Amino acid sequence: MTTLFKRLLRWLAILLLLVPLALTLLYRFVPVPVTPLMVIRLFEGEPLHKDWQPASRISNQLKMAVIAAEDNKFCRHHGFDWDAFGDVLSEAAEGGRLRGGSTITMQTAKNLYLWPGRSYTRKALEALYTPMLEWLLPKERILTLYLNIAEFGPGIYGAEAAARAWFNTSAARLNRQQASLLAAVLPNPRRFSAGRPSAYVQGRAAAISRRINGLGGWLDCIGK
Repeated sequence: MTTLFKRLLRWLAILLLLVPLALTLLYRFVPVPVTPLMVIRLFEGEPLHKDWQPASRISNQLKMAVIAAEDNKFCRHHGFDWDAFGDVLSEAAEGGRLRGGSTITMQTAKNLYLWPGRSYTRKALEALYTPMLEWLLPKERILTLYLNIAEFGPGIYGAEAAARAWFNTSAARLNRQQASLLAAVLPNPRRFSAGRPSAYVQGRAAAISRRINGLGGWLDCIGK
């Protein structure tokens, strides 16, 4: 192994490991200025609408709705929901459509540091960064990061921008119905709209709203 190649590997390790580590420590206290996805979308010609809000200024209705929609066990697991992975693999083995099994922490890691699309490299890095977030950040901070950087529509990032764009309100004032509609579009916010919901989105939002009522103590990490 040549000296040059060793140096390249060293710098690659710094880029892929130490930089996200340092940023994660920083993001425990400061807002995220921009993410790779935001930059990519800007180069594709899309606008960038975002307005960072602390946890106290994001409706608990949205926090509950996103957990109910995306990751029921968010408050209890340590980054990976192994039961959900097992269900996904079982469904696939029985001939069902292979669906995602990502937790909110995994999606936050992807949104913070990685690019869109599917590849083994990206998934491997996501699996590396997920426990790092869990070790270094409280659950409520992970959820706050997610709700501030998630894509809710073309050029719309975060709860505040989404609330303004779709409902002419603030993230703090979102009600149960509005929050459920926002959570319902998260799997594919470029196909579905919370402001102009299809019958499918409306049905999914109603199911999310009902599911919130059954989570009880599973929501104990979001604060009051």
